[in-house]
Amino acid sequence: MIAKYILVALFGLSTAVSAQTQVLPDFTSMVEKEGASVVNISTVQAPNMGGNRAFPGMPNIPEDDPFFEFFRRYMPPHGGAPRDFESKSLGSGFIITSDGYILTNTHLVDSAEEITVKLTDKREFRAKLIGADRKTDIALLKIDATGLPKVTQGDPNKLKVGEWVVAIGSPFGFENSVTAGIVSAKGRSLAQENFVPFIQTDVAINPGNSGGPLFNMKGEVVGINSQIYSRTGGFMGLSFAIPIDVATDISNQLIAHGKVSRGRIGVLIQEVTKELAESFGLPKPNGALVASVQKDGPADKAGIEARDVILKFDGKPVNASGDLPRIVGSTKPGSKVQVQVWRNGTTKELTVAVDEVAPEERVGGRGGKRGKAADTANRIGLSLSELTAEQKQQLEIENGLLVEDMVPGIASRAGIRPGDVILSMNNQDVKTVEQLNQLLNKIEKGRNIALLVRRGDTATFITMKLNGESK
Repeated sequence: MIAKYILVALFGLSTAVSAQTQVLPDFTSMVEKEGASVVNISTVQAPNMGGNRAFPGMPNIPEDDPFFEFFRRYMPPHGGAPRDFESKSLGSGFIITSDGYILTNTHLVDSAEEITVKLTDKREFRAKLIGADRKTDIALLKIDATGLPKVTQGDPNKLKVGEWVVAIGSPFGFENSVTAGIVSAKGRSLAQENFVPFIQTDVAINPGNSGGPLFNMKGEVVGINSQIYSRTGGFMGLSFAIPIDVATDISNQLIAHGKVSRGRIGVLIQEVTKELAESFGLPKPNGALVASVQKDGPADKAGIEARDVILKFDGKPVNASGDLPRIVGSTKPGSKVQVQVWRNGTTKELTVAVDEVAPEERVGGRGGKRGKAADTANRIGLSLSELTAEQKQQLEIENGLLVEDMVPGIASRAGIRPGDVILSMNNQDVKTVEQLNQLLNKIEKGRNIALLVRRGDTATFITMKLNGESK
């Protein structure tokens, strides 16, 4: 009997070990088959072409700006003082057609004087830039060759969190380097990236991997490695890839039209927090909160108002504010679609005619001069004044109160600054200082309030909890 138990235990241990062995992936055959479709891309950029001199291709932002370190692109750094000669950058790409179309990142080839593509068989080609889209960081190249090995495109929507994925690229110039990891998350929204639902992975990505493919275990491309989160410029376990379906849509438009057409409705939005949902009577914090509406824009003509929460667009649910730009952007300009909004405690159906995004579009007016300061700070620490007719005309608004000055308190901790214009509180337009202060005095301790605040060209909702302090 004891021998029987020992055999059963050993069998169970053997099965467990076998199961553990089976889940460990073998990448060799996939890499052997797909590696030839991955290319090395080098560019030559003339001096004084713009961008960051230490990191070619990176937007020209100060080095003390948080985004300099937060989303540093994969361009190999050139140490030392700026140089006054042509600079070379290095990255990756992959072949999508046998006649030489190649996908890579825009930030890699932007402003390049020359683009060279090197294959795994050591052949080199001068590439032509067919087109590039900065909003998604997708660029399409073409080399004069035929019979090239090409990738097989997969469906990123079928990716599962925890699934194994593989990256092939040229980190620091080491060609066809293979790294592996898992899908950490899907549909990530990143700062200043409104049109891409990023795939987050823990695949080791370093300078030079930019533009390279992300493969699933079937050997299908599911994404383009594009960004990392890093405080050092090197890999820290957080990598982001552009889904291949997004890239394919962009490349198809670039081939067909030489440009990318994207829908717009003319609204500025923000996330619906738990506190805002409570203020608006929403059952749960979802949707995209409309902070402001462009005058005479598609949304304005459709009847969408500031303080509306967009719950559905063209039948697609808007679970978070980051969903809306992607859904609207992928809608064909000229289309008429149904929009479901939450307004005053109920849903409302509207029809909007989608317009086309204009290059470098800016929405809103300009700030005017400050008016006369109020004598004392109110319950949340603000000294306010009423806008003059001239200020209202300049800002293109009908009502609002200017923040003249402030003392340390609830409002300052929430992020309100002198020069801001308060347009409404808890969905009620404010026209006089006395009116706003009366509304504040009626709010009970511990309750949340939502102020619609205009700052420069944008408007945003700022929430704060009244805690009983006077300022």
